[in-house]
Amino acid sequence: MCHWYILIFCVCVYQLIEKLHEKWSPVKKKPYPAMYSSVFGGIILDPAMMVIPIDDHMVHRGHGVFDTGVILDGYLYELDAHLDRFLRSASKARITLPFPRSTLRSILVQLTAASQCKEGTLRYWLSAGPGNFLLSPAKCPTSAFYAVVIADVVSQCKSGVKVITSTIPMKAPQFATMKNVNYLPNVLSIMEAEDEGAYASIWVDDDGFIAEGPNVNVAFITNDKELILPSFDKILSGCTAKRLLELAPKLVEQGHLKSVKTANLTVMEAKSAAEMMYIGSTLPILPIIMWDEQPIGDGKVGDLTMALSDLLWHDMVAGPNTHRICVPY
Repeated sequence: MCHWYILIFCVCVYQLIEKLHEKWSPVKKKPYPAMYSSVFGGIILDPAMMVIPIDDHMVHRGHGVFDTGVILDGYLYELDAHLDRFLRSASKARITLPFPRSTLRSILVQLTAASQCKEGTLRYWLSAGPGNFLLSPAKCPTSAFYAVVIADVVSQCKSGVKVITSTIPMKAPQFATMKNVNYLPNVLSIMEAEDEGAYASIWVDDDGFIAEGPNVNVAFITNDKELILPSFDKILSGCTAKRLLELAPKLVEQGHLKSVKTANLTVMEAKSAAEMMYIGSTLPILPIIMWDEQPIGDGKVGDLTMALSDLLWHDMVAGPNTHRICVPY
């Protein structure tokens, strides 16, 4: 009788796996070449098996943080900067690490190598872990670390886009300054923009100052050729935005820009800018030419915006090794 139970169990498992594979069978090129799960304790190459437990507190309570990096030409760009922010977010979310930082970093590099993906993104999450469906994670045995490599095309954005001012309330500074998985306001914000035929939106804080986009920073070039990014005290400090602040003084030295700084900007000041752009890991810069149906500057992609984009792009493809980690494929 026992043998029959084992046989039935094996058949059920086989049918389950076949069911999971149905989604991916018609897909010729798998978009997720590799995943790591600390729950499984290793790397998974089959996208049908890339799952997380339903009782993980990141799933049913939103108790998790994440970050994203770019894979370009077989290099991981700004891995350490993103990983440092990831750990700061984890500390703010009161999630303990399952491994030391060095182990997390090693896992991410090994995962990228195992994926054989040389262009795309690397996304990773830290959750309070699986264990129960309660509000408190106190009874969860350990936190969980997940990471996925996503094959994608990464290139410069040279066409301008349209944006709107979001009516969806932005997150309070305590949550906006950590990269946590509660992205419902971000989702609703971008859906609102899409409803209006826009690419994305701009958040304005309670004091009337420009904040950020739904998953990107925003920057402006004034008519006096000052590059200004909103202060990071109420919004997420973007790794790419901070790198831009390090690189942009080169254009000041060349006489193209007058200055580079972070500051509070009102909506009126921002809308009167000569140029405007989104800044994010996968963009790295996206020109904005229309805001709430009003043109920014002359309504065309600005020369200084593209000069900044070129600076960042060169840093991504040929910058110093301190910012580009070679993956041992």
